[in-house]
Amino acid sequence: MINVTLKDGSKMELENGSRVIDAAMKISEGLARASVAGEVNGIAVELTTTLTDGDTLNILTFNSDEGKKIFRHTTSHILAQAVKRLYPEAKLAIGPAIDDGFYYDFDSEVPFTAETLGKIEEEMKKIVKEKLPLERFTLPRAEAIKLMQEKDEPYKVQLIEELPDGEEISFYRQGEFVDLCAGLHLDTTGKVKAFKLTQVAGAYWKGSEKNKMLQRIYGTSFPDKKELAAHLEQLEEARKRDHNKLGRELELFTTSELIGQGLPIILPKGAKIMQILQRFVEDEEYKRGWLQTKTPYMAKSDLYKVSGHWDHYQDGMFIMGDEATDKEVFALRPMTCPFQYQAYLNRARSYRDLPLRYNETSTLFRNESSGEMHGLIRVRQFTISEGHLMCTPEQLEDEFRGCLELAIYMLKTLGLYEDVSYRFSQWDPSDREKYIGTEEQWDEAQGTMQKILDHLEIPYKVGVGEAAFYGPKLDIQIKNVFGKEDTLITIQVDQMLAEKFGMVYTDKDGQKKNPYIIHRTSIGCYERTMALLIEKYAGAFPAWLAPTQVIVMPIIDKQADYCAEVCKKLRDNGFRVELDDRNEKIGYRIREAQLEKVPYMLVAGDKEMENGHINVRCRKDGESKDMSVDEFIAMLKEEVETKRI
Repeated sequence: MINVTLKDGSKMELENGSRVIDAAMKISEGLARASVAGEVNGIAVELTTTLTDGDTLNILTFNSDEGKKIFRHTTSHILAQAVKRLYPEAKLAIGPAIDDGFYYDFDSEVPFTAETLGKIEEEMKKIVKEKLPLERFTLPRAEAIKLMQEKDEPYKVQLIEELPDGEEISFYRQGEFVDLCAGLHLDTTGKVKAFKLTQVAGAYWKGSEKNKMLQRIYGTSFPDKKELAAHLEQLEEARKRDHNKLGRELELFTTSELIGQGLPIILPKGAKIMQILQRFVEDEEYKRGWLQTKTPYMAKSDLYKVSGHWDHYQDGMFIMGDEATDKEVFALRPMTCPFQYQAYLNRARSYRDLPLRYNETSTLFRNESSGEMHGLIRVRQFTISEGHLMCTPEQLEDEFRGCLELAIYMLKTLGLYEDVSYRFSQWDPSDREKYIGTEEQWDEAQGTMQKILDHLEIPYKVGVGEAAFYGPKLDIQIKNVFGKEDTLITIQVDQMLAEKFGMVYTDKDGQKKNPYIIHRTSIGCYERTMALLIEKYAGAFPAWLAPTQVIVMPIIDKQADYCAEVCKKLRDNGFRVELDDRNEKIGYRIREAQLEKVPYMLVAGDKEMENGHINVRCRKDGESKDMSVDEFIAMLKEEVETKRI
C-alpha cells in the first residue's frame, strides 16, 4: 500500500501501482467523471500517471485553467483525427489549446467551408462515442522521423528534426490516429461531451509569410452542452461588439488594399475620438510634470546601433537603404526612446535636473507579420502616448509609482480599469542573444523592479521571456471581446541604455553617474485603445468621448431655423453637435441617430419653439424630457467635465 496527501491535507491509502484516476474514483465517482488531470507534487500530470508513496495529489477538473487547456488540447486531436478520416490526404501541422478554445492547422487541397465543418463535427461526435483511450509513447529520433515519413506528415518530420538533441520525442495514439505531441491529454475521447467548430482562417506555417499558407480550424469545447451554449451566446455578443465590424459600420475607420494591411484610415468620427483622447492625455501629463518633445519619424542606422535596436529589433523595422551599397541607411522609428535621449544629451545635467520627464505623442512603425494584423489592435503604423523619465536611484520607486498612478487614472477614466491584469515581464536567461547586458545587470534590474511591485502590492503574474531586450517591464494586459490578450500599457525599468548613450548627471558628491530610465505609456497605443473602447461600449461611447454628442432635429421645416440657433448655442458652449433637418419623418431620423449611437437627440416642434425649450431623448433609457436649452447645456456640461461613463 502507499499513502498520498490530498489538497485538503488529508491522507489517502491506495494500492501500490494506483493511478491518479484511481485516486479520483476512490474519492467519488462524480469526481472521477469530472477529472481532467492531476497535480502531483505541484506538477500537472495525466490521469493515467502512477502514484508513489508520499506524493501530494490534487485532482484537476475543467474548472481549472490547466484543466481547460488539457481538455481542449485533446479536442484538437479529436478534430485532427476526424479530418484525417474524412480527408486522408490532408497534412497535419500543429494544434494547441488557446484561450477559450483550440485550433489545428492543416495543409489540404480541399477548402474547408461551413459545410465542411459540419461534416467534421459529425465525425468528431463518432470519435467521442468510441471512447478511445489516449496512449502516450516515445521513440528515438530516427524512429520518430521514420514513423512520420511513413504517415506522409512532412510538417511533423520538420518539427522532429528541429528538436534539440536529447529531447524526448513523444506521441499520442487514439484508435488508428497517432500524433506527435508533448501532451498533456485526457485519458479518453469520451469525456469531450460538447464542442463546436467556430471558423476557418488562413495561417502561415510557423507564422512566417515565407512559408506556405495553411487552413486553420478554430473551435471550442466544454464538458456539457449548457456551458457550450452559454459560451456560444457570449461569442455571438462578442461578434456584435467586434471593433473590426462595428468600427466600420459606425464609420470610425476603414482600410484600403491600395494602402496596405495594418495601415488603417481613421475616418472623421474616429479621428475626433483620437483627438479628444490625445488632448486629454497631453493635458493630464502636463499637470504631472511631463515635458512634451517632438522628434523625427526616422533616423540613421547609427542611432539604432547604439540603442541595440539594430541588432535586436531589425526584423521589426522598416529600413530604407542597404548598408552594403548606400552611404547612409535610414529606418522608420519603432519607438521613441533613443530620440528622446538626444534631448537629454542637449546639455549637461545635474541631480537638480532630475527627475526629467519627457513625453511625446509618437507615431511609430513596426513591421508586423501579416498574420498578426487585426483591425486597430495590431497595426504597422500607430500612435502612442510615449514617455521616458530619467531619475536617480533614490527617486526610482516614487517615479515608478507616479507612472503607474497615471496609467490607472487613465484606465479608470476610460472605464477599462476592471478589465486589466498585470504581468511582470522578465528576461529568459536561456535565450541570451535576445538581450543586452550581463546576468548581474538583469538580476539587479529585475530585483529592483520586483521590490517596487511588491511594495506597491501589484497583483502580477510573471512572464519569462517577455521583457524588452534592455530591461524588465510591467505590462498592463487586456483582452478583446474574443478573449485574445494584448498589452495595453507598459512601464519599464532600464539600467542599461543610459550608459550606452553616454547619458550622465553630476550627483551631489560631484561624481558623474548614469540615470535610471523609466520607459512608459500612459494610455498605450491610441488605435488599440480606441478598438477596446468600441468593444467595451459597443460603439455607444460616453458623452465626453462621443464624436457627435448631440443631434438636433426639427419636426418639420417650420422649426429648422430655431433648431439651427440651438445648434449654434451648443457649439458656442463647446459641444459637438449636428443638425438633422432632412425632409424625412422624425421617427426615421430618431432611429438613425439611435443606430449611430449618439448620446442625445434634441427634438423641437411648435411647442418647444414657442417656449424656448427642446425635447431631450437620451440614448441610455430612450425616454424623452422637456427642458430649456440652458438646463440641457448645464446637464451635459457636468456630464462631460466629470467624464462620466
